[in-house]
Amino acid sequence: MSDVKKVVLAYSGGLDTSVIVKWLQETYDCEVVTFTADIGQGEEVEPARAKAEALGVKEIYIEDLREEFVRDYVYPMFRANTIYEGEYLLGTSIARPLIARRLIEIANQTGADAISHGATGKGNDQVRFELGGYALKPGVKVIAPWREWDLNSREKLMAYCQQHDIPVDFSKKKKSPYSMDANLLHISYEGGILEDPWAEAEEDMWRWSVSPEAAPDTPTYVELTFDKGDIVAIDGEPMKPHEVLEKLNKLGGDNGIGRLDIVENRYVGMKSRGCYETPGGTIMLRAHRAIESLTLDREEAHLKDELMPKYAEVIYNGYWWSPERRMLQAAIDETQKNVSGVVRMKLYKGNAIVAGRRSDESLFDESIATFEDDKGAYDQKDAEGFIKLNALRLRIAAGKGRRQD
Repeated sequence: MSDVKKVVLAYSGGLDTSVIVKWLQETYDCEVVTFTADIGQGEEVEPARAKAEALGVKEIYIEDLREEFVRDYVYPMFRANTIYEGEYLLGTSIARPLIARRLIEIANQTGADAISHGATGKGNDQVRFELGGYALKPGVKVIAPWREWDLNSREKLMAYCQQHDIPVDFSKKKKSPYSMDANLLHISYEGGILEDPWAEAEEDMWRWSVSPEAAPDTPTYVELTFDKGDIVAIDGEPMKPHEVLEKLNKLGGDNGIGRLDIVENRYVGMKSRGCYETPGGTIMLRAHRAIESLTLDREEAHLKDELMPKYAEVIYNGYWWSPERRMLQAAIDETQKNVSGVVRMKLYKGNAIVAGRRSDESLFDESIATFEDDKGAYDQKDAEGFIKLNALRLRIAAGKGRRQD
């Protein structure tokens, strides 16, 4: 890629991406444009501007994308009740398509030839960034330094900083033993003692939540108002999507909700052990399923549950911008037209418990479901023919002497 003249880099301002700026300038003799996104990682992003300027960067993009992130990515994903491999709420995965889109948009605005990122050659993020880039700009060039350079340790990165006078303000501080990634939906932890699947995560690792044991002895109740599958108010107070998630993260974290320790199958083929805190997302998932239980038709709900694992896999593997994700999203969104109402959640010592749900769109008919006198709303004799018809094939097989065990 000797013809690369300008590169847009996904830039955090940390050690790795600061080294990448200088490495790109030296290796490709190109101009570097930096893009830093605030998607709720809990750290100031504005200091990245001074760091980029010190590295000679002339075009610097720093953007607050929190509202867009939750509204256009997290909420659509949660309409599907999406979890990967039965547990993971896809906090890292869902942030990548937004960053990839902005990288491409900035490349188009600035006339850049290429995009670049700091993802390693072992992980999923390289796939997610690059699949997104190619889907949105087929001819874009992608530079992934971790697949090219030999700076494969923190010590080598620090030596490179000293050699090239790269200012890294935390270079002398003790480094966290974990590789962490955070946004409004979650914070993840990998590496360190977590590389041993038998080792229990240290209590002081967790940053967003108290332990369930240390959570309050009195439960917290919260009412969530849904409109067409999305939470629009908490305790009757209207909120924007990112405000909803911020509030639920606080309530969930205070009550020890949302911790997860899993071994997952990465798209690149290896198994990886990771720990996650997703307090707000855990509450959202339980509440959404509760309101759907009232408002969705049985077969609609069951088919939606069958589609969900595929939808989760598509997002986890980086295919947000694919035709299959758009197709699935259209089907999922169609189911949400009547998913409106209020869910009351009880938050207590690590548990997000559904305490009540109501909806003007409810399909629950108390006059039919009651164990008391239904006053003729349901004729129980009808069940006999229903059962016999559904048993017909079983009776025929048994009559032929076929074994049923």
